[in-house]
Amino acid sequence: MKGPRGQRVSIVIDLGFGDCGKGLLTDFLVRQTGANVVVRYNGGAQAGHNVVTPDGRHHTFAQFGAGTFVPGVRTFLSRHVVIHPTALRVEGEALRAKGVGDVFSRIRISERARVITPFHQSANRLRELARGESRHGSCGVGVGETVQDALEHPEETVLAGDLRDAALSRRKLQRIRERKHGEMRALWGASPAGAQAERERAIFEHESVIDAWLEQATHLVKLGLVVPDSMLSAWMKESPATVFEGAQGVLLDEWHGFHPFTTWSNCTAANALALIAESGLDADVERIGVLRSHVARHGAGPLPTETESLRPVLSEHNIHNAWQGNVRYGWFDAVLARYALDVVGGVDALAITHLDLSKRLHTWKVCAGYHQEPMPGDSELIAHRTGAGLVTRLAVSTTPSLERQARLAGWLQRVTPSLEEGDAKEDAVLEHLERLLGRNIDLVSQGPCASDVSFRSQNRPS
Repeated sequence: MKGPRGQRVSIVIDLGFGDCGKGLLTDFLVRQTGANVVVRYNGGAQAGHNVVTPDGRHHTFAQFGAGTFVPGVRTFLSRHVVIHPTALRVEGEALRAKGVGDVFSRIRISERARVITPFHQSANRLRELARGESRHGSCGVGVGETVQDALEHPEETVLAGDLRDAALSRRKLQRIRERKHGEMRALWGASPAGAQAERERAIFEHESVIDAWLEQATHLVKLGLVVPDSMLSAWMKESPATVFEGAQGVLLDEWHGFHPFTTWSNCTAANALALIAESGLDADVERIGVLRSHVARHGAGPLPTETESLRPVLSEHNIHNAWQGNVRYGWFDAVLARYALDVVGGVDALAITHLDLSKRLHTWKVCAGYHQEPMPGDSELIAHRTGAGLVTRLAVSTTPSLERQARLAGWLQRVTPSLEEGDAKEDAVLEHLERLLGRNIDLVSQGPCASDVSFRSQNRPS
């Protein structure tokens, strides 16, 4: 069944390593289009999407949609989202304290969404601790552990719909605890090193953990939050516009990111487009890519243009944490931006955030390409090298493999960026970026609020 024509659907896609401003752009689009539905279409509870309201309230959205500060806007956590029930309750209470009193009545969860258990979270953390200085950059929430476990042991996967049946959930939890405990003993031996590892191991050894977790998690069912996927279709057909809010970034994508420093999630628009098709809605769909005016990466992995010179002039909501360490910064990298755009097949509109940084700098630097001595096998990784030997475009594989992406990660860690320096005035920066990317920049953000986002006048839609 077709819905009313003319309804608008926006898909927000992060083209970086995450932290590009998806929350800000989602909040802006909700206000600008009149959308009253936000759909999370990938990732999970490790998201950190910052929104600052015009009246100064701030929240880092993890599972609730980043349009939640706008009255009446609802969130749908699709089956592609890995949920953390206890953290969802905590986040809801935090939003209530910030004046969003009806927050739980405005969120629904697909009954097919996978659920993070306390045993997945602790196993995730113990694996990262065991890696020491070779950590993968996990957020320590258990998303990847849950997805991998679901692929290897689908019969034991806890789905949101399972929470309706406490006995079934308990049996699955007991099997997960036993199996993950065995894996952790094999990893660590009898005595994990350090107090942090001991705390995580204790999760497997206290019988009360399952009861306490079930009491919290099944409360979501009592609130009526777990629903069939058909609810999303009904919501979308009632709404004049819908915003699909992505998580993480294309450069962290499970198959196109730089392994092993990736997420267990498809970070392209593919999941969103599939959900839209399933809804039967005849809508105008716009894919909106978002990049920072510089590069940010929270966690380990390649960052070719990394520099400490930007840190003193940046102010962040996303800060150091025990699992990812410090946020790392680099100059805008046109090679990685082109790669991300190629991975997603281009976007209908491109947004650049954090452009207010230009006001705090005298000169601006942009990476136009990489210097790297040619080596055997480069042709599989490189799409274009200039006559002068400068690599300006990376190849996107039509049959990606983790082995290939790991080679690309190693290659990126050995390159030397070729930096172009120019005027730090906003117009000059945008013109420079458009020239290097070969396309228009349609939206810009000069601050943390929706009111700081604007269309460039020559690219404003009719």
